[in-house]
Amino acid sequence: MFTNIPLADDSADCDSTALNPKPEDLLSTMNCDMDGDMENQVEVEEKTRLINQVLELQHTLEDLSARVDAVKEENLKLKSENQVLGQYIENLMSASSVFQTTDTKSKRK
Repeated sequence: MFTNIPLADDSADCDSTALNPKPEDLLSTMNCDMDGDMENQVEVEEKTRLINQVLELQHTLEDLSARVDAVKEENLKLKSENQVLGQYIENLMSASSVFQTTDTKSKRK
């Protein structure tokens, strides 16, 4: 004469899954968390790679800028030397009778 008294109705099964999730639900949740962590890790790695690339490009730019400055200095030095040599050659030519300009009108007189 015992009567079965249900302890919970059927709607309680949905609530019990929230308290006691199935293993496949846990695995799905863990995968979502791992995917989020993986995405964050990929983002961090990409940012790190980009930062390193920017730094490398900055160093390259600094090196190129220094090289341009050195070439400019060398160019100015060579221009100055060319002017000195040009003046020296002009002086030698004017001092030599071989390079004297011939004025045909003055010789005829």
